[in-house]
Amino acid sequence: MTTLIDRATPSSARIPMTTRRLGNSDLSITPIGYGAWAIGGSGWEFAWGTQDDDKSIAAIHRALELGVNWIDTAAVYGLGHSEEVVARALQSWPGPRPYVFTKCGLKGDKQGNVHRSLRSDSIRRECEDSLRRLRVETIDLYQIHWPVTDSNELADGWATLAQLKREGKVRWIGVSNFDVPQMRLVQQIAPITSLQPPYSLIRREIEQEVLPFCLEENIGVIVYSPMASGLLTGAMTRERVATLPADDWRSRDPEFQDPRLPRNLDLVDRLRAVGERHRYLPGQVAIAWTLRHPAITGAIVGARNPKQAEQIMAAPGFRLTRQEISEIEGAAA
Repeated sequence: MTTLIDRATPSSARIPMTTRRLGNSDLSITPIGYGAWAIGGSGWEFAWGTQDDDKSIAAIHRALELGVNWIDTAAVYGLGHSEEVVARALQSWPGPRPYVFTKCGLKGDKQGNVHRSLRSDSIRRECEDSLRRLRVETIDLYQIHWPVTDSNELADGWATLAQLKREGKVRWIGVSNFDVPQMRLVQQIAPITSLQPPYSLIRREIEQEVLPFCLEENIGVIVYSPMASGLLTGAMTRERVATLPADDWRSRDPEFQDPRLPRNLDLVDRLRAVGERHRYLPGQVAIAWTLRHPAITGAIVGARNPKQAEQIMAAPGFRLTRQEISEIEGAAA
């Protein structure tokens, strides 16, 4: 069993990670990817509060030093700012270039409010803007961020992504937050390489239908919020929750409020108990729990500074026993 990386590991050290093929693509990705949601900063509806760009770049570099080989961002994160920070980080990164995944279909207005649009002309503008901000000629994986209720618009959006792939602007195309009927619909137009859903001990809805479907259809699954947006890291306390700033969307999330918060903090205690046996942190155990599922290709993990990257991304090889899984899930039931 892999042990927790020494906190004194020099910054130049690179930790080898195994890789997994992502769906029907030629992308072999590490079990953990760097999530760039929080580094978008403030000023939009689903921000995590203010963020120092230099710390973001240092966090990305530390994740890459630890062996992570993909970064997941989106045009809407910081209304484009996250993609710009990712580009700056890669410009100054001396090592092998990681894969860069981004998303379209969510747009923000001048007030920072977010709405959905999968119209062909809108997606094309988003794609060109992302290429410019990321300073790349081709996006490795381009994903529809959220579906729309209009099936015609949904189909039109997916057909546009398929055309962008044929044009060479993107290498592979995927979806995010889709259910099975929505995936069946767009599969009639072009194959789906990957699905990005939320998945954690707190959010397990995808286990019944979505994950079996993806496994059967060879659709790679990269889950977001495996630590429930920080709730399961072990660093979140009732006192810290009470001081979350108003521009941090988590201050409005029911999972961070009563009556759910006490249950979630009890779950962290179970994660901590299991992790202490192996010198792992609660957040690492929470990530390992998501990666136990055979349909899961990778987990997206955010870090806002190098220390967070060191603590969370250092040990993707951790495997839980059946007894430990039962112990953890008993608290989540």
